[in-house]
Amino acid sequence: TLNVSLRVSVCLRAGMCVSVLPTLSVRARRRMCVCPTRTEGDPRRKRDPLRGQRGTRGFEEIPHTGRNGWMNLVKFWRDDQFKVLHKHMEKTFNTLGPIYREHLGTQSTVNILLPCDISELFHSEGLHPRRMTLQPWATHREIRQHSKGVFLKNGAEWRADRLLLNKEVMMTSAVHCFLPLLDEVARDFCHLVGTRVEKEGQGQEGRRSLTIDPSPYLFRFALEASCHVLYGERIGLFTSSPSQESQKFIFAVERMLATTLPLLYLPPRLLWRVGAPLWKEHANAWDHIFSHAETRIQRGCQRLLSSQSRGVGGEEGVFTGVLGQLMDKGQLSLELIRANITELMAGGVDTTAVPLQFALYELGRNPAVQEHVRGQVQAAWARAGGDPHKALQGAPLLKGLVKETLRLYPVGITVQRYPVRDIVIQNYHIPAGTCVQACLYPLGRSQDVFQDPERFDPGRWGAQESGNGGRGGGFRSLAFGFGARQCVGRRIAENEMQLLLMHILLSFRLSVSSSEELDTKYTLILQPETPPSITFSTL
Repeated sequence: TLNVSLRVSVCLRAGMCVSVLPTLSVRARRRMCVCPTRTEGDPRRKRDPLRGQRGTRGFEEIPHTGRNGWMNLVKFWRDDQFKVLHKHMEKTFNTLGPIYREHLGTQSTVNILLPCDISELFHSEGLHPRRMTLQPWATHREIRQHSKGVFLKNGAEWRADRLLLNKEVMMTSAVHCFLPLLDEVARDFCHLVGTRVEKEGQGQEGRRSLTIDPSPYLFRFALEASCHVLYGERIGLFTSSPSQESQKFIFAVERMLATTLPLLYLPPRLLWRVGAPLWKEHANAWDHIFSHAETRIQRGCQRLLSSQSRGVGGEEGVFTGVLGQLMDKGQLSLELIRANITELMAGGVDTTAVPLQFALYELGRNPAVQEHVRGQVQAAWARAGGDPHKALQGAPLLKGLVKETLRLYPVGITVQRYPVRDIVIQNYHIPAGTCVQACLYPLGRSQDVFQDPERFDPGRWGAQESGNGGRGGGFRSLAFGFGARQCVGRRIAENEMQLLLMHILLSFRLSVSSSEELDTKYTLILQPETPPSITFSTL
């Protein structure tokens, strides 16, 4: 805690800085410190005298959790804090206020949570935004001599590749192409669950109920849907005998994610050289991911070449998957296509399946919310005439449902940027090139940002609510990142989740046995401690 004799500066809404004794509570101080101060690029400020004048404080004065990164790392391991890193962040903000520094092993960050401060950060990200490099992933690519996709690139090379990928996965025209493919897989999911409910459930025929853990089906759905979009073909995970290789791929992704987190704070090349078991497990998981993706890419390439030789490829209006689109245009090398398709495939399973677990549970324990969303979905579906795009447009609560789920349970709990110029956040000087991260879990549950934050309310993201939140209010929802460096698979993931939730709500009523909040754990992504059981009742 801060020494009570320490004088601190707070920036009032008028932009004036005054010094006050920190006798106020942390929350009271937060409420006073809600607006970002001016950046160094502001002509009303002189660059040289920035520090120490008008109440602006130096970087070293930012509250911190301990200066020795290695000692902090040992404490984290000893107390098993990585598993609850999101809770640690929330607790630290409550103790130190809306900004703090943290040193863990080789990593050093400044952590923030208020939307106005996040706005200040993102407005200084520059033409080539940078986020924290997942060094274990980058090291694996370098050791295995794999090309890097856009997730691991920076600078002009990243921008050039990203602009080409955006045309196939982010633009509205691309979404219109792959939406029917996602819709097909979502329907198959509901058919599979419905068949099992009718066969194993209790109650009268046509009105049966069955309690299951849907997570295995959700993981199969996520992989099937993403592969359908990426390769333009189904991989058979909803058949009577799903591929064991695909199940192994899902397990490899889970192991890769779980081993990434502890490796982030250690030198991966050193661990590789000494043959550390943790590194071996991580590398083996990535090797399996690349091997599986390579098999599918080769199969897709052969199918496309065969179609072209028969004169049936490249027809206008025929969607051949993201792989086919990239190969047909020939603007990326085959090696770069492989790298990016593999990243999209690996990143499209857990990051979609896990939020769907949370969404189904929240719908089950909030029946009034469920009925409200279902009513809008049914009306939209009736008007759409079977067109999934029109149905989604007519049911904005589905989008709100996904945003609300990710507010409470963000897949990734931080979004990082390295500002390209010196900035001032919460009256502290932040030098250019500092790793600053917005912490999404405490942001989503902050009473300073959201009214009644514990309440699950998809309607809070409606038109009347979208402008709320004061200055920086547009930075309250960052689950997919922001700007040019936002998640490249965002449109696939958003539509994938919305379509599945739409078909589930059209087919089933959901309920759960407990209304308690789920315990969560962090393994590079936030997920339930134990997958929740859901009761599916046919409508």
